[in-house]
Amino acid sequence: MEVKRHPSALEPSVLILNIAMAVFGTIIGLELITRLGISTNTSIIGALMAIILARLPIMALQRFLDINRQNLVQTTISGATFGAANAIFLPAAIPWLLGRQDLVMPMLIGAFLGAVVDMTIIYWLFDTRIFPAKSAWPPGIATAETILAAAQKGKKALYLIYGMIGGGTLAYLGIPADVAGVAWIGNIWALAMFGIGLIIRGYSVKLFGIDINKLYIPHGIMIGAGVTALVQIILILSKKKESLKKEHMDYEPSRPDRMIGYGLGWGFLLYIAIGLLIAVFGGLYTQMSGTMFIWWIIFAAIAALVSELMVGLSAMHAGWFPAFATALIFLTIGMLMGFPPIALGLLVGYTASTGPAFADMGYDLKAGWIIRGYGKDQAFEIEGRRQQYIAELTGLVIAAVMVAILAKTYLVQDLVPPVDRVYVKTIEAGANPQIAKYLILWAIPGAIIQAIGGPDRQIGILLATGLLIMYPLAGFTVLAALAVRLAVIAKFKDEGQNVLYVLGAGFIAGATLVSFFRSTLRLGKK
Repeated sequence: MEVKRHPSALEPSVLILNIAMAVFGTIIGLELITRLGISTNTSIIGALMAIILARLPIMALQRFLDINRQNLVQTTISGATFGAANAIFLPAAIPWLLGRQDLVMPMLIGAFLGAVVDMTIIYWLFDTRIFPAKSAWPPGIATAETILAAAQKGKKALYLIYGMIGGGTLAYLGIPADVAGVAWIGNIWALAMFGIGLIIRGYSVKLFGIDINKLYIPHGIMIGAGVTALVQIILILSKKKESLKKEHMDYEPSRPDRMIGYGLGWGFLLYIAIGLLIAVFGGLYTQMSGTMFIWWIIFAAIAALVSELMVGLSAMHAGWFPAFATALIFLTIGMLMGFPPIALGLLVGYTASTGPAFADMGYDLKAGWIIRGYGKDQAFEIEGRRQQYIAELTGLVIAAVMVAILAKTYLVQDLVPPVDRVYVKTIEAGANPQIAKYLILWAIPGAIIQAIGGPDRQIGILLATGLLIMYPLAGFTVLAALAVRLAVIAKFKDEGQNVLYVLGAGFIAGATLVSFFRSTLRLGKK
């Protein structure tokens, strides 16, 4: 029997195209994060580029008719986009705003290393019991369905096209169609709490007469939910394999339980090493006592690891990841611990570097898992993930090199991610003991809600994610789409849900394309 071989990310044709896509993705990421304050998932853009190139009458490009090569291309461009914008440049701009231009390069290097560890941890943890491949990872489904529909044509392609038209139209009209698509794909309980959180945040002043953000209610709930989520992960690790099998009779992850401890353990040690590097080159030993210096390194590693887990859980269930907000939470905690301003700037930059690559790699691995046949051929699946890891690493390396070259060009024009100004203003405002009271108070309900939902639903994390985002229209869109989903399932059962998966993928793809081209047309404007 012939063994099925997965294409290599280091094939000359694949590597050349991936480098080109990484350059393109980096430019998109830097322009969007500095001029508009957001970044976009370019996975579908990369997939469509590969599909289009494969149909050109050039022999060398015919290799890209292979859907697994298309998957490698989309993995690289999305890794470069999020890596350049969220994981590398955003942290590097913080020291600049604090007046420490000499620390831009150390922060950039530390952020790059943090992002590499970030994507490595999800590579280790993907398809374990805490991050199973069968979970939603909605943008990954959208990318996979786009690639498969182009390859297979037929009814699924029509549903995808209908969804793309519908999603693109709604997005053009200002309705967040990608959120509706996610609601047709992700965990219903988690997304319902996400939608409720978005609405509460948007109307908190009208509903309760207070701005919940000023009372640090979302932050406290996220801290409580995050701590409980960690406890739930520890409990999973402590359970015997036999009892876990009984709880998950319908699915057996490809990664053994020992990989959870391996990934988190090595990840934490690597984060400590990077934290030490940042602290030394940042000169923190001259600003703090020896004890506080050591504690900063340990706390920075804890913040990096916990932040990426909270971001990863949100990304897996809802397709949204609150990386900006989780970094702000740990900044606030660091302020209450008494770290000096530069230490706080490096702390929030380091924390912000972990999470985006984790979420993005999770989306890409989900897309690959679907494309490769839902893990039925285990050897092929594992090799495919390894090649995706190489492709994502290619994107990150290109992103780091380009950011190192272009960073000063952006910074001298005062083109920095808007959220960095929030971090710096927070640092300049100083610590307030009242904040600690709010965080502790609201951590309690956050922990309770997360515990009630259990590790599979993550309702506490998703409620906090919604509360951290000022976008009430998205909340109403989520709840409306969930109502449609429940009605369809009630009438058509599994068949209806299967159609919604493809339509939802189309909604996400259509909205992403409209957002991409709108953003591209606005590039060059501040």
